[in-house]
Amino acid sequence: MFGLSALGAVHTAISLVAIVAGFWAFVRDKQILLANRLGQLYLLTTVLTAVTALMIFRHGGFRIGHQFAVATLVVLAIGTLAAAAPLFGRASRYVQAISYSSTMLIHMITGAAETLTRLPSDAPLVTAANAFIFKDIIGGLCLAFLIGLAFQLRWIQKRYSTDIPR
Repeated sequence: MFGLSALGAVHTAISLVAIVAGFWAFVRDKQILLANRLGQLYLLTTVLTAVTALMIFRHGGFRIGHQFAVATLVVLAIGTLAAAAPLFGRASRYVQAISYSSTMLIHMITGAAETLTRLPSDAPLVTAANAFIFKDIIGGLCLAFLIGLAFQLRWIQKRYSTDIPR
């Protein structure tokens, strides 16, 4: 299917669940939270996506797909640490939001690369993941991420401003 192995197809299906759960969390809760089922679904499927990515990207060594997978796992660990322990103090809410939202950006970048280099299956839109068009796509995704993150952090600040002693 679209040049995917069985593991690749499972990886793609899991990543789609993660993306849907992430967007649903942003719409419903304005953030991804470790404390609710939707956030937990997102985090679990994102971990599974990263782990399966480490197994399927076999193109002659440690490449960009591996780097994105490792970055995802590291950022998830930081966000989960911020959510579960007071290590970052008052900044924990912000560290969690930035970390978990960053994993959505990684999903979008890797998803765009995989989709454009595989579809349509007989003549993909882009022949290589390092094609020039990806700079524009990644730039647009990063801009959308930064705008969304600014709104998200402002919302968190307003919502929790009563928790901060004055």
